Amino acid sequence: MEPKGTIVFSTVDRPYYGFDVFSVNLRDSHEHCLTDGISINFNAQFVDDQDRTVVFVSERSGAPRVYLARPNSHKPEQLPAIPTSLFHDRPIMKNHNLYFVSAHEQPDQLFKSWSALYSTDLNSNIVTRLTPYGVVDYSPGISQTGKYVAVASYESRPWAGEFHELYTDIVVFQESDSDKRVIVCERGGWPTWFGDSTIYFHRQAEDGWWSIFRVDFPENLEFSGFPIAPIRVTPPGVHCFTPAAFNDGKRIAVATRRKDKNYRHIEIFDVEAKVFHSVTESLNPSFHHYNPFISADSEFLGYHRFRGESTQGESVVPYLDPVQSPIRELRMLRLDGSFPSFSPDGKFIALNHDFDSNGGLKIVKSDGSQRWTLIKNRTAFYNSWSPTEKHVIYTSVGPIFQSVKATVQIARVSFQPSDLNGEHAEIPCDVKILTREETGNNAFPSCSPDGKFLVFRSGRSGHKNLYVLDAVDGEFNGGIRQLTEGPWIDTMPSWSPKGDLIAFSSNRHNPDNINVFSIYVVKPDGSELRRIHVAGSEGSNDVDRERINHVCFSEDGEWLLFTANMGGVTAEPVSWPNQFQPYGDLFVLKLDGSEFRRLTWNGYENGTPAWHPGGELDFGSLCVGSEIGDKLTGQFQEPLWISCDI
Repeated sequence: MEPKGTIVFSTVDRPYYGFDVFSVNLRDSHEHCLTDGISINFNAQFVDDQDRTVVFVSERSGAPRVYLARPNSHKPEQLPAIPTSLFHDRPIMKNHNLYFVSAHEQPDQLFKSWSALYSTDLNSNIVTRLTPYGVVDYSPGISQTGKYVAVASYESRPWAGEFHELYTDIVVFQESDSDKRVIVCERGGWPTWFGDSTIYFHRQAEDGWWSIFRVDFPENLEFSGFPIAPIRVTPPGVHCFTPAAFNDGKRIAVATRRKDKNYRHIEIFDVEAKVFHSVTESLNPSFHHYNPFISADSEFLGYHRFRGESTQGESVVPYLDPVQSPIRELRMLRLDGSFPSFSPDGKFIALNHDFDSNGGLKIVKSDGSQRWTLIKNRTAFYNSWSPTEKHVIYTSVGPIFQSVKATVQIARVSFQPSDLNGEHAEIPCDVKILTREETGNNAFPSCSPDGKFLVFRSGRSGHKNLYVLDAVDGEFNGGIRQLTEGPWIDTMPSWSPKGDLIAFSSNRHNPDNINVFSIYVVKPDGSELRRIHVAGSEGSNDVDRERINHVCFSEDGEWLLFTANMGGVTAEPVSWPNQFQPYGDLFVLKLDGSEFRRLTWNGYENGTPAWHPGGELDFGSLCVGSEIGDKLTGQFQEPLWISCDI
């Protein structure tokens, strides 16, 4: 039996991307939008000699797919890639072939990326896998004649755990013989060709600056004498990533991040004069610009960026947005917010919109048509709607991601359910604190199915363990007991709908490592604590690399839904805005560890999922594509690990 119903989850920053693909005429610096403002559109390439025709990735179908946009065409054309794949990336059209990365075929082991290179013959629509089975490839580049293909490859090595720079190698093979591969240079990503004999790529130099490097080899490439040492092209003092080579061999376009700038911009680097020429900063000084690409005649430079208010297209972020699911009976919705929790009847969702001083606690209708604020001007996170009371939501009040001593308290928030039928955006509520201020960091409440108790994580002992609390009076009348105890972290508990188990994340199997968490379950009386392994993984060397969080139960209590790093890394992280993707894919499994299934494939950090308590939602009634929602601002961050203070 497969899991069914509806799940809602969050994705860090993704609702606000609003990407479109743009190009600049390098003769007159005129910028032109090449895509239509629907969903997000990114990672494009010009098609052969057609300067304003692009192949690109769009998520308008609820998953990243490949599209073709022509000048003066009102609707882009979806290209024949892999219909069953929920992840496509880095498309290139060359000589009537479409090349792209997909992540639809499961690798031979956990903790290995699913990403591989494929091609579609556009005359026959026949799809061919170019990456050997058991090998991981990212970021393809096609040589000028189309004879050679370069990829950033992990080869058959398992993922080592990094998510800043991926220690991939630059691998080349002939398009006509993809099995004969050679590592032309060790450690590099995002290859781009000049001609058939020079490859530029990025990697982090020994001095800490992301820089562009180059390797040269004879045009009649003989597969011997490799790998070779690369030549550094861009100087220290400026981060340079995602290069695109001009066909004149004298210039490369790069995305840069400079010490005195807050945004990533596109610049052209003259490889002979060794000087930069700014392109996008004068056009859009306050937008990030990503992943440049060049036309065949070297007259147009493309990239993707936030579309802004001056470009036509979608301008509102819906409260709820459908995402394609790999399981037919399971529906998926992305929430504009975090930590969703459904009301007992499933008609409303409690959430935290953000975690700044104005974050607070909100409620949205489960059709996405209206939202209300309960708590404002106060940070709240991790919510649990009482299963027995329509008017009670439990939450954590105080700063998120803090030490055991920080004051964070469990709160019981009550309101009038009739107010959810009104037109007022703010609802009066009563906030009752259930934990003592001097007990430090108390967070992540989950309510028992009978509504009488809460399980939560507390640092009151000096370690973060689980406690059970009276759901009405809290600990002030002595209604608290410790559930787990030890010098480790037990966190993010979830009470099963049957009331018989509590699932949680813990590093108790390796307390010295705060970056590894696995799923554990325990009975509410503290007995029969056990770790849940993916079936077949117990005893493997990789099992203690698990980073599993945000575990919750299905409505029937038979399945666990959680986020984890078991799918490795889907795309080069430096090419994306800020995210922590390696532990941000959604998975499900049964309580005995069987039926392990992956639900999401993308370059984002997905998390904080919740399972609808009443089965399916009516997706036909969702308010999507309307003017209901938040303003699309494009306010997202660069990767926090890219430092200009070197």
